[in-house]
Amino acid sequence: MKKLLLLLGVFLLISCETTPPKPYPCLDGSCDAEFIIDTIVSPGSYFDSTDGYWRVKFNGLGYFTIQGNLDELDPYYVVNKVPLIETQFDSDYWVVFDTLQWTSPMYSVLSWFSNAAYTQPISVGSITYTLEQIADLHPPFNIVGYQIPKHFCWECPYAETILASYSKYNYMPRQQIFLDNEMIGDTASIFTKVLFNNDSGLREIRESEIKVIFE
Repeated sequence: MKKLLLLLGVFLLISCETTPPKPYPCLDGSCDAEFIIDTIVSPGSYFDSTDGYWRVKFNGLGYFTIQGNLDELDPYYVVNKVPLIETQFDSDYWVVFDTLQWTSPMYSVLSWFSNAAYTQPISVGSITYTLEQIADLHPPFNIVGYQIPKHFCWECPYAETILASYSKYNYMPRQQIFLDNEMIGDTASIFTKVLFNNDSGLREIRESEIKVIFE
């Protein structure tokens, strides 16, 4: 009887123990995320406070860069110095490739050279290559860097993870965004979604939108 009472007491003691609550995901108690366009990569670009749009200048580069600054996580959500944080990038701007054309210089076997070491040949002309109906081979391209395959499985559990570009496990995510001269004059929205703790447990989500005008 005494043994039964002892076991019952231990059981009641264990059942009364409570699991300590998990801490809030962010160290400062407020999960904040800020995103801007890197004006060093895109000189001349700036934020226009009058209409809330970023003016992105086309400088001949094939991309511009978005830079993020995220709040630090509580040490509980940092594993081996790796923060369990994730940033997703998406946009409403798609590019459909119809015709691709490029020009390549041509050189003669016995051509002239521009240096005495004969390492810099002088072009004797150029040839233009054209690829048509590329859209039949390549699906539309989202400017944040992903495509939807022709036979994409929308019902598959992994589908959502493919419809974005990702930067994980760092507090200063960077994402290059496609840009070419045919986009000048257009507008686009870049969407960001930050998961403060992308593992199990407490999680905070912050979503934002960057409105862009290409100039």
